[in-house]
Amino acid sequence: MRASAILGLVACASVLAGCTASTAAQPSRTDEITDVVATTPIVADLARNVAGDQARVTQIIPNGSDPHTFEPTLRSVRNIANADLALVNGLLLEPQALSRTVQATVPESTPVIEVADDISRHGGQHIALVENVALDTVWLGMRVDGYGQAHGGSSTSDIALRATDVRGPGAASAYVTGTFGTPEVYFNSRDGLNDEDVALLAPNAHTHVSWAFSQPGVYELDFSADLRARADDQPVPVGSTTITVAVGVDPTTLGKPVIDAGHVDVTVDADSEEILLVGDAPEGTETRHRYDPADTVIAVPTSTLQEIPGEPAYRFLGNPGDETYVLPQAVLGKHVHGEVDPHVWHSVPNAVAMVQVIRDALSQVDPAGAAAYHRNADAYIAQLEQVDQTMRSAVDAIPPTNRNLVTTHHGYAYLDEIYGLEVAGFVTPNPDIEPSPRDLIALTRTLQNLHVPAVFLEPAQAMRETELSLTADRLGIATCPIYGDTFDPEGGPVNSYIELMTANAETFERCLGTGNSRKDH
Repeated sequence: MRASAILGLVACASVLAGCTASTAAQPSRTDEITDVVATTPIVADLARNVAGDQARVTQIIPNGSDPHTFEPTLRSVRNIANADLALVNGLLLEPQALSRTVQATVPESTPVIEVADDISRHGGQHIALVENVALDTVWLGMRVDGYGQAHGGSSTSDIALRATDVRGPGAASAYVTGTFGTPEVYFNSRDGLNDEDVALLAPNAHTHVSWAFSQPGVYELDFSADLRARADDQPVPVGSTTITVAVGVDPTTLGKPVIDAGHVDVTVDADSEEILLVGDAPEGTETRHRYDPADTVIAVPTSTLQEIPGEPAYRFLGNPGDETYVLPQAVLGKHVHGEVDPHVWHSVPNAVAMVQVIRDALSQVDPAGAAAYHRNADAYIAQLEQVDQTMRSAVDAIPPTNRNLVTTHHGYAYLDEIYGLEVAGFVTPNPDIEPSPRDLIALTRTLQNLHVPAVFLEPAQAMRETELSLTADRLGIATCPIYGDTFDPEGGPVNSYIELMTANAETFERCLGTGNSRKDH
């Protein structure tokens, strides 16, 4: 049934295509040329540079089209049916209709290679896709290490972690949300701090916590801890500290190491009698890394901005509908493990790994051309390494306070991870989702609080009014181009991967570089 259906579609495609000049360059089972079909413009361009004159590469999704929404045509079906090798980006970048068409239409002997999925075999790096961007932050809990044995402490002792002072532009609070959504407040500076602003923990205990801040700015939170070894004992001090938190502003301006990801706890070490920050190491190599609060700043990004719920139990945060910044309680939601950001090519080292995947696949289906594919790949990788240096030099030329990227959707995490160009904000996580009022509030606050000099629009979006361009115009912020997952249509300035990355590097340096710091509006 599969074969007859395919032949029917191919026949239809052939009739519609006719005997045009372009048909001669399409895949064919009747000549001796190795035919490759590649779904996206970027995968096709990488493949052409590896194939050279040894193989014929046919691109399925035209330049300028959105790879996320492209629907396969009858000509696409014909080309896929005649391929010796099919290359797809994978990682759910292409729509399911196209992915199913490729799998169902290729000849039985034709391998289908998910290029982006296979990059780890050649040192490529994947980034987890975050479903809820408000959770793409540090998870800040509370913990007690040890028993305080020098003071007679045991597993039945109590440790009280108290907030003694809050200095900053607004109120700060910490609370835990129970199974049925009811918050238990540990401390809240909105109504002043007293003996009731305390979290009671057992030795070696740990709790997840939500932290709320009413205004953007830098906060200093003073904490002290005491141990009550037995119920009738007097409490004994076992540590104090000050924790610095940058809320909705650039934390790097404080000149301290920044904690902005992973799981970290405000930790009372009852045996050494000190309060530390303990958790994931910056490089992710350990989960019990000890940070000195005096030399650390915790980042609360603008993406955590949300409206206060209407339920009476949340009145301690303010009035319903008011804005507040919330570091979420980790146990309420997590990154979607197993889902990977498919836009891997925004890291040139990943593009190098993609080239190596393509080289190996071509060499397998055409062993006679393997030497040529290796030569072509080596020459192209040398060019890509120069592009990688161009991007790094461009970002290095941007003042650290200006290295904030604001776009229409969340498709540029690899620029953040590899080059340090922080994804500070976007209108929506997905380009197919309409922005909510909360999205637009967070966008406006990001642009205002970080003094962003420019926002970035992909060419197709720049041709019409968008929420990002309207908001930027209202705030007097420049709008600059950025290339995401496709090239310009034929005749445009960007028609290759190297041109895409080079154009983006030049734009970043021009729009975010020295002399482009925006004045307050």
